[in-house]
Amino acid sequence: MKASTTTKLWGMGAAELAVAIRQKQVSSREVITAYLARIDAVNPPLNAITRVLGEEALAAADSADKKLAAGEKTGPLHGVPFTVKENIDLAGSATTQGVAALAEADPGLDAPQVANLREAGAIPMARTNLPDFALRWHTDNKLRGATRNPWDPKRTPGGSSGGEAVALATGMTPLGLGNDLGGSLRWPSQCNGTSALRPSLGRVPRATTIEPVDGPISFQLMYAEGPMARHVADLRVALEVMARPSWRDPWHAPVPMAGPPPSRPIRVAMVVDPAGKGTSPQVADGVRRAGKQLAAAGYAVDQVEPPAIEEAAEVWANFLIPEVRAMWPMISPIVSDDANRFMGLLFDVNPVLDFGGHMQTMIARQSLARKWAEFQLEHPLILAPVCTEPPFPVGTDLTPEGVAGIVRSMRIVVAVNLLGLPAAAVPVGVAEGLPQEVQVIGPRFREDLCLDAAEVLEQAFGTLTPID
Repeated sequence: MKASTTTKLWGMGAAELAVAIRQKQVSSREVITAYLARIDAVNPPLNAITRVLGEEALAAADSADKKLAAGEKTGPLHGVPFTVKENIDLAGSATTQGVAALAEADPGLDAPQVANLREAGAIPMARTNLPDFALRWHTDNKLRGATRNPWDPKRTPGGSSGGEAVALATGMTPLGLGNDLGGSLRWPSQCNGTSALRPSLGRVPRATTIEPVDGPISFQLMYAEGPMARHVADLRVALEVMARPSWRDPWHAPVPMAGPPPSRPIRVAMVVDPAGKGTSPQVADGVRRAGKQLAAAGYAVDQVEPPAIEEAAEVWANFLIPEVRAMWPMISPIVSDDANRFMGLLFDVNPVLDFGGHMQTMIARQSLARKWAEFQLEHPLILAPVCTEPPFPVGTDLTPEGVAGIVRSMRIVVAVNLLGLPAAAVPVGVAEGLPQEVQVIGPRFREDLCLDAAEVLEQAFGTLTPID
């Protein structure tokens, strides 16, 4: 596909649409209608959208328009559509997790972030694809099929929020909801040239009514719900709404959106090749160009690396994989053959830990978090690749060599998950026909600093999507 130069409604951002609706330049119904037509036009070969909620969305749009006409109080995203990944609860729509066994699993209740967006006036319009139980860096499952990368269908669209990223990249939605246990917001954004924010641990409340309601401890401590968009400004407004409190998440932290002003200039640690394990020239070039733009904007950019990136990636795997391995006998019978093959290969490259090993993993997590916190006293922001390689060819994650390489290339992505830090992913150009992306990692609860830097990069490089 090629970059679109139109200014059609489906090409506008969420915040921009909210202003246009509020000022009555366009109605919510017109916006929803434009997006539904766009989905009909481009989704069939891409398979990003799994279920369209057209009638419900149009009815909600009419209600939103009437409310505005009556002069009633409206929220910051009044009348704006959004899409929801199929592992996030949306009342009246199955939380399928990409498996047939859950095809009718209506949660009966919105997840907290969905409820918060509805309260702000936003309208759920469609559901998006993911791999089985969101446990893969490629989006495909037996229930819904494969999602295709619009830049190159032979390359992965990423995972696990691949459906959301493709829908955003092709103008099927202005705002999407995803989640991130091992890069699942940031990696699909890299693959498709969109933006995403992985919030700090505890920033956005999360809950489900679908078993397992609480999940293993690794999920509780490394999973984050976050927004995906084409524009950084949309990530900011969505985060402010999504982070509103919910009693359903007992570990939600109601921390202010902005912290104290940092010392100027803000120091940025630029990491081109995390842990010295290799970065592709295209990815490295994107990081260096991003560093130059931040320096030009007044940031103090140093080529220095946070401590123990490789160890943090190993601890992430040693924390997560044994718990998934323990659950797999229950999960394996209901997932696809490819999901079973991928997880089997992932199990093969990670050790089996006893209780003592699991305890040492938790101790190491604490130690690493302290080391990074100390590092970020001097360098609050870290500029780094998302994945150190471009989107891999479809099928790569079904070979032993491929899985080992992918795990290695995700080392700084998963370090962020282990440590519970915020990170904003933003595109910085195109190389060899594929998007280039970087992430800006901040201290805990300083999403504001991440987004500020991401906006500088967006202003410098522009947006890459929607593509047509």
